[in-house]
Amino acid sequence: MKKLRIGMIGYKFMGKAHSNAYRALPMFFPHATKPEMAVICGRNQEALELAASQFGWAETETDWKTLISRDDIDIIDINAPSNAHKEIALAAAKAGKHIFCEKPLALTLSDAREMLQAAEEAGIKHMTGFNYRFSPAVQLVKKLIDSGRLGGIYHFRAWFLQDWILDPDFPLVWRLQKDIAGSGSHGDLGAHLIDLAHYLVGELDEVIGMSETFVKERPIAEEMTGLSAKGSKSAPKDKVTVDDATLFMTRFKNGALGSFEATRFAAGHRSTNSFEINGSLGSVRFDFERMNELEVYFTSDDEDVQGFRRVLATDPAHAYSEAWWPPGHTIGFEHTFIHEMLEFTSAIAEDRQPEPNFHDGVKCQIVLEAVERSIQERRWMKISEL
Repeated sequence: MKKLRIGMIGYKFMGKAHSNAYRALPMFFPHATKPEMAVICGRNQEALELAASQFGWAETETDWKTLISRDDIDIIDINAPSNAHKEIALAAAKAGKHIFCEKPLALTLSDAREMLQAAEEAGIKHMTGFNYRFSPAVQLVKKLIDSGRLGGIYHFRAWFLQDWILDPDFPLVWRLQKDIAGSGSHGDLGAHLIDLAHYLVGELDEVIGMSETFVKERPIAEEMTGLSAKGSKSAPKDKVTVDDATLFMTRFKNGALGSFEATRFAAGHRSTNSFEINGSLGSVRFDFERMNELEVYFTSDDEDVQGFRRVLATDPAHAYSEAWWPPGHTIGFEHTFIHEMLEFTSAIAEDRQPEPNFHDGVKCQIVLEAVERSIQERRWMKISEL
């Protein structure tokens, strides 16, 4: 198959992660379809030129509509802020381009459903960026559950804790503005937990939640990149319009119980993305800050040696590991994106939909909005109501 020529819209935090993945993919997975980093797109020409040179893109473009109209582009990679996802995705689908779109898929459920419908009608391949699925240790959890080795699942509890906006004088970045981001910790961090729950345990039946915005106003940012920003304490302030923390409980359709916590106000937690699953035959614990490790407990172990054991998911027995380093030599955050792009390019070559795709993005958006409705109406919310 010919190379897949990529046009990428966005060039900051996720743009760098995606670029690294495209560059590394053919080196470590030589049988994969090779992505060609054709065009990188953004609004700031000077910053764009710098990113193209640093990341390895052949051309730059400041108008995403011009990029999408090109006949020599096969894939549109969308990692611009959330408020841009829908318009770009609809145009890309109409132009017959395959689409990779970062999460959350859209600002609203209705927008997400419109994006899915457009992609399905166009017959293109579409993928949503839930990269944490692609950690070898998470793949091992999936294997343990699907094979029945954990038995029936009773509990899924998950938490994603950060502290990067703990300072009340941290500037008002776009992730703290609802009209751009859609929601705060809930949509940014909680979306990953929801997708992991769907992937590992199954669909949710009902939810009840609560949220809080601890710092109501912040200085307007002078400059922002990724999760960092520059500003002045004396700068004019504007309102924070998203949640700083959201917690919710759920009952899964299979009867399991779940709890979720997403916050940017957990001092000492730079990026603690963790979950624990309890089944009738055992339990697992995962913490992405130690992403190569999985803690596993089986009730069938002899009584005198029972307890959680540490599994280092770097042996060839674990997903993707044979492509990397000798056993015990760990991988990192950036590798989840390489595995993600392997799935995307392989799906295009094999003429199938990749996973997770826009269907998964919509399923996640349903839960996000159900939790928000639950908070507003102060009641249990059935997922089927949406």
